Amino acid sequence: MKILQTLSRLYVTDLNSALEFYKELLGEPATMHFEMPQIGLELAQVGNVLLIAGSEETLKPFRRTQATFLVDSLDEFRAYLEEKGAEILRGPARVPTGRNMTVKHADGSVIEYVEHLKVI
Repeated sequence: MKILQTLSRLYVTDLNSALEFYKELLGEPATMHFEMPQIGLELAQVGNVLLIAGSEETLKPFRRTQATFLVDSLDEFRAYLEEKGAEILRGPARVPTGRNMTVKHADGSVIEYVEHLKVI
């Protein structure tokens, strides 16, 4: 059970301009970019920054989430977190990159956990 990467989440209404800015600022390309039309969001990752774009209305339910932890085993983290008094707010659910869940830790922090699918 390991956290592989921590992503800072930035909520934006114009992904194209934000994406260009962060690619130049960080000197890195986007390593991920996809849409989730069923919930009105578009996401892109540049370095350790996760850009989440949508209208103010579609972003509203997600703004409480403070960070994204990429993990090696969502199931192991779920069991561990529940044992530690965390509340599973959403998921586990399938997402374009694998599976995710949103968790409220005992301290009140809200974190998204994501396990990417492994491509063979």
